[in-house]
Amino acid sequence: MHSPLPIVALLLNAFIWGLSWWPFRLMHDAGLHPLWATAFMYALVLLGLITLRPGALKLAWQYPVLLLLAASSGLNNVAFNWAVTVGDVVRVILLFYLMPAWAVLLAWKLLGERPTPMALLRLLLAFSGVVLVLLPADASLSGLFAGLSLADALAVFGGFMFALTNVLLRRFQSIPAQARMLAMFAGCMSMGLVTALAASSAGMVPGFPAFDVHWLAVALGLAVLLVLGNWALQFGAAHLPSGVTSVVMLSEVVFASVSSVLIAHETLSARTLAGGALIMGAALLAAWGRASKKSA
Repeated sequence: MHSPLPIVALLLNAFIWGLSWWPFRLMHDAGLHPLWATAFMYALVLLGLITLRPGALKLAWQYPVLLLLAASSGLNNVAFNWAVTVGDVVRVILLFYLMPAWAVLLAWKLLGERPTPMALLRLLLAFSGVVLVLLPADASLSGLFAGLSLADALAVFGGFMFALTNVLLRRFQSIPAQARMLAMFAGCMSMGLVTALAASSAGMVPGFPAFDVHWLAVALGLAVLLVLGNWALQFGAAHLPSGVTSVVMLSEVVFASVSSVLIAHETLSARTLAGGALIMGAALLAAWGRASKKSA
């Protein structure tokens, strides 16, 4: 009998990320912008990792190519954390989960994997879903980008960077996992800090606030949860086929949707539900495709 622990671990990771919008909004309301929160929390996480695994830093420096992974994973986190703080949670999550569609194009360009007819079908489904989510019911297709909010743009960009991160992880799979993890944490901290400084200088976000027990307690708690989520993902993904992992991780959409309705009292329109079904369908096809390839 197979142990349920790997699936439970993946569900825990999806639950943490599906509800991460809430602590980010709590910190934002207490005066800490999500860009500063990202830099601060990952600085704590990075410090903890280096303390526990001091050799990881020296190991990571042996692979300068990890700078690409650091940048992509950092920008992925920055965009996602900012988007879920200021935008409609369900809409942001759905647009972020364009990741499987972007992965088809990136794998074609970076890994030389030509898209199959099924991959092209996934692209069509995913981008049709985006049109339904983004385009107002009374607008023409030419006005698709007219109503694009900052949160929408961040979500699409974050999903693209998430796909790039996954492709780079496949390309750098021969590099020790410890070095890759440190690069990703360092990228989240540095990209958060650089973006926060740039946005603050441009007047887009406030500066780093004085320390306050309200946002500090939330930040410390979320930093611990992020480490726990990362461990859960590593454990679950190591014990399950990639196709199963991908399907279970889609539960993040469910957790985010239900929590946003219950906590933030957000509403789900029929167009959002229909667009979400197409985007999730594309993601499920990608997961089943990986599972079939693995079994073959």
